[in-house]
Amino acid sequence: MDGGKKVERPHGDAAEEDPERQPALVDEDDGNQKAPRRSKRVASLDVFRGLTVALMILVDGAGGEWPVIGHAPWDGCNLADFVMPFFLFIVGMAIPLSLKRIPDRGQAIRRVVIRTLKLLFWGILLQGGYSHAPDKLTYGVDMKHVRWGGILQRIALAYLVAAVLEIVTKDAKIQDQSSSGFSIFRMYLSQWIVACCILVVYLSLVYGIYVPDWEFRVQNVDSPNYGKVLTVTCGTRGILSPPCNAVGYIDRKILGINHLYQRPAWRRHQACTDSSPHEGPFKNDAPAWCVAPFEPEGILSSFSAVLSTIIGVHYGHVLVHMKSHTERLRQWFTMGIALLVLGIILHFSHAIPLNKQLYTFSYICVTAGAAGVVFSIFYFLNLKIALAG
Repeated sequence: MDGGKKVERPHGDAAEEDPERQPALVDEDDGNQKAPRRSKRVASLDVFRGLTVALMILVDGAGGEWPVIGHAPWDGCNLADFVMPFFLFIVGMAIPLSLKRIPDRGQAIRRVVIRTLKLLFWGILLQGGYSHAPDKLTYGVDMKHVRWGGILQRIALAYLVAAVLEIVTKDAKIQDQSSSGFSIFRMYLSQWIVACCILVVYLSLVYGIYVPDWEFRVQNVDSPNYGKVLTVTCGTRGILSPPCNAVGYIDRKILGINHLYQRPAWRRHQACTDSSPHEGPFKNDAPAWCVAPFEPEGILSSFSAVLSTIIGVHYGHVLVHMKSHTERLRQWFTMGIALLVLGIILHFSHAIPLNKQLYTFSYICVTAGAAGVVFSIFYFLNLKIALAG
């Protein structure tokens, strides 16, 4: 070590620190601390995370009774449909804060990969597995019918892509550089180029892939067609309807129809039941796809979900590089409102409907915009409380 050189004590990559709260400096010669200032977590981000967890518990418990809270059967956006993108936004915002203290790219990538594998393992075990007999508390995984998609799997994929992108595009020269306005977009232009490429690929596949007719064996024991093989007629492209969209087609081809979610929200679609938006008995003339499986956390929809995380990463960049609370709030709130307005216009103009199952671009805009606005409100309230105290 060079004598007299000041270094920061290392922090774990999980620490989500307020950039304005610098850790203590240590003189290596005598080990004495100089100007001790304890690092603190971003309280508003923790509050937002807690709210999202509470929201998840609420919609899981009461979503079946109150349709306005539960997931929309298809197009539309209910309260439950904000939970997943809020989590992805939080994950994205924490990435620049947690990786800021790990200068070694190899070490950072190893940690990201390990965390991703852990999320995938628990996701497949908890959501891919199933209970053989709930009364006997037996549990297992049937590899012939294991569900490969799921909430933790989607978070793992989004985290992996956004974190690796942050690591490989991070420039040490600008890591501690202050900035303002649109210069942050220029500093991380390569990340936005990747985001645009993801969006272009997603839209090209959704509207360009030809979806042929398909078959499935009914697994729902409550259906009068249980065990029968039914055919769904499509033969089209660029359609975002439940049975004939490219998102479901890709999942059926790559994951296999036996590995998809067996009770999708579209079972409550008005075409399937008179109880819509509640779940109820199927209509006598309900189309075959009403009892078909569909993966709401599938491949293509998870690919577009990465954009929610990248938007969260940008909010983290603002926190890291902007030192003025007013400038931070102006940047966050402006972007949040702009995304909200864009998503609402796309939906009500019938250009791109809000759809959580397909994770459409309008859905990304509305939910990420809402996340940005809600976080900004928490940040503002936290400032007021800090000043009052």
